[in-house]
Amino acid sequence: MDAVPSPRPTADSYSAPPAPRLVESPVFVLSSVRSGSTLLRMLLNSHSQIRAPHEMHLRTVHVHLSRDFTAAAMQELQLDKNELEHLLWDRVLHLELTRSGKEVIVDKTPPNTLIWPRLRRCWPKARHIVLLRHPAAVITSLTSRRADPDHEAIRAEVLGYCEKLEEARQNLDAHVITYEELTAEPERVTRGVCAYLGVPWEPGMLDYGGKDHGTLRPQLGDWSSTIRSGRIQPGRTADSGVELPPRLRELTQAWGYPV
Repeated sequence: MDAVPSPRPTADSYSAPPAPRLVESPVFVLSSVRSGSTLLRMLLNSHSQIRAPHEMHLRTVHVHLSRDFTAAAMQELQLDKNELEHLLWDRVLHLELTRSGKEVIVDKTPPNTLIWPRLRRCWPKARHIVLLRHPAAVITSLTSRRADPDHEAIRAEVLGYCEKLEEARQNLDAHVITYEELTAEPERVTRGVCAYLGVPWEPGMLDYGGKDHGTLRPQLGDWSSTIRSGRIQPGRTADSGVELPPRLRELTQAWGYPV
């Protein structure tokens, strides 16, 4: 008599195993907003082997299972909604990397920092660059760019990023750099990044203004006159008068910054 197959988990409780990835080891820059991630991506994108496009916002790209039987159909393929989204994200990276003809792809979208555990589940072999900046300088930068700044909301936003950055710093085998060092010693810092990524350093990386980096506009990265200048400019120092909540002061000190 034929054996009766064991029932599969219901679609609601099913968790799909990870499928093979087209891009096994992408690179994610994890940072707060207003921390120099666009400058870093310009420098990296100027390398002959590294493709670092605008902010791709993969976490906002979703899959919709539109019928009541869709989840069950996907389960038969060992897929669920999360894994379908992971496959889509992976395909986007692979398409962009293939178009570029380069070897390494970097995504610098700051909100990726807020979902770093999911990115690690999606790409267990991903590499991570943690980019820090003095939280007081981040607060100042955000405040100056908003027409009617809500100071409490800005402090909460920066704290949210910093908490996730600290989690990533403690839990990932990441390469950690700072905005302050990047702007003060760009050659030394980019040499370290290249060594981490396993590619030779190229002096042309520092002349990012001579390369095509795509359209600069809101929601895709920094579009200010500073980044458009094509030159690495001195980073603005933190304002000692900026009020930091106690937890943000702790994180600032943990990262080696004065408070």
